[in-house]
Amino acid sequence: MRMVNIESLKQYKHIHMIGIGGVSMSGIAEILHYLGFIITGSDASQSEVTDKLIKHHIPVKIGHDIENLEKSNLVVFSAAIKKDDPELLRAKELNIPTIERGTFLGTLTKAFRNTICVSGTHGKTTTTSMISLCFLEACKDPSIQVGAYLNQIDGNYRVGTSDYFIIEACEYVESYLKLYPKAEVILNIDNDHLDYFGTIDNIIKSFSNYVKLIPDDGLLVINWDDPNCMKLTKNTRAKVLTYGIENQNANFVARNIKFNSNGFPTFDVYFNNNFYKTISLSVPGEHNVMNALACIAVCHEYGIEKEDIKNALYKYTGAHRRFEYKGSFNNVNVYDDYGHHPTEIIATANALKQKKYHESWVVFQPHTYSRTQNLLDEFANALTNFDNIIVTDRDKVIAATGPLKKKYLDKEINEFTERSIERRDNFFEKQKKSFQIINDEEEVGYYTFSSIVDNGDAIGSVILISTDVPISDVEDKMCIVLSKLLSKQFVD
Repeated sequence: MRMVNIESLKQYKHIHMIGIGGVSMSGIAEILHYLGFIITGSDASQSEVTDKLIKHHIPVKIGHDIENLEKSNLVVFSAAIKKDDPELLRAKELNIPTIERGTFLGTLTKAFRNTICVSGTHGKTTTTSMISLCFLEACKDPSIQVGAYLNQIDGNYRVGTSDYFIIEACEYVESYLKLYPKAEVILNIDNDHLDYFGTIDNIIKSFSNYVKLIPDDGLLVINWDDPNCMKLTKNTRAKVLTYGIENQNANFVARNIKFNSNGFPTFDVYFNNNFYKTISLSVPGEHNVMNALACIAVCHEYGIEKEDIKNALYKYTGAHRRFEYKGSFNNVNVYDDYGHHPTEIIATANALKQKKYHESWVVFQPHTYSRTQNLLDEFANALTNFDNIIVTDRDKVIAATGPLKKKYLDKEINEFTERSIERRDNFFEKQKKSFQIINDEEEVGYYTFSSIVDNGDAIGSVILISTDVPISDVEDKMCIVLSKLLSKQFVD
């Protein structure tokens, strides 16, 4: 029987979602559709996500057009959508309420009696996945939203029938402060997103405000090996469960950790110094022992049987791009890992060291301009944990045509271009203005960006520039189509 309280949303019968192909937006769309709402959406480009939504009877239009609003009485838009988006502007003309995705997700979490939010600098996707599989193993039928493709739910989201909602909660731009958690898991607090927070002290302050959102009858599960996390417990009256490896005073601890030839750990879990269960994982590294401990603490509090926890954790083989085994060639094993922070690179290196191998090679692609700049020394030190290092350069124009070819080809892009790529959306400037694609080369004119996306990661962009005449809607759509074709090429 459905336990979700949707009274606050019932006034909106038809909800239109701009940017519906995003990781979070698509999950929200599926949940709302299951709850009985009429859902339509639009996105800049077709993708596997939009195809899946259409297959599930959620109409999706490719391209942003005022006609897409149809008879909607609420518009939800992703943070990547510009203020001058034609659908947003039309919604305001028609006095249709609009709400940003993060705020709306907060409203949706309020509708569930047990929203479990997993946050922290590292390990969110893995831990969210582990908790989700344990709840599924225990037949608790949760709704799930996770930041990567998870084989067991055939995607990044799942719609359940219970009052459990397990979500990956991101701290970037403090979007997690809009949520209504019943339980929070805080895995660690590290230097990240410094372009927004500025300092580690500001990050800790933000997490302190986040912890205050837990109701008094809620739950905080927190890493007792992390000094930054230990500071947060004073900000809540909720029940606190701690976990750790180094700090044996934590509630849940791992002892007798052993690794097999694949680097997969087996360890004994102790709860308040009493033996709890022996756990074996099918993912490598000590960092995953920590993720599993956080998962176990949550599941214990929610009454999941030890055997169900053990079975679910053993079945978990990782989400996509989390030290994901891709295959072998000439006796060389190849793994794909979304290690976009120095701490995560070190964790991957340590996990690799538990395996039997002759020599390690790492091919590292910098993820964002600001993170690479702010943590350059840390990245350099982290990469020295491998025998051989290759650093790729995605920050250059690798192909160009037309009269501006010589000016742009093989030139380094600037932060403006980098951020435009990271939007993972079409970026169409119809008004003539000054802009820079590369450093020290200013143009006055018109432009459109369309991101090239590989497995959810923005890896580049198709850019169309005009210095004299406005770019037409047809040319903009051609840019979108080309970026989609290139995205498909990378996937294939």
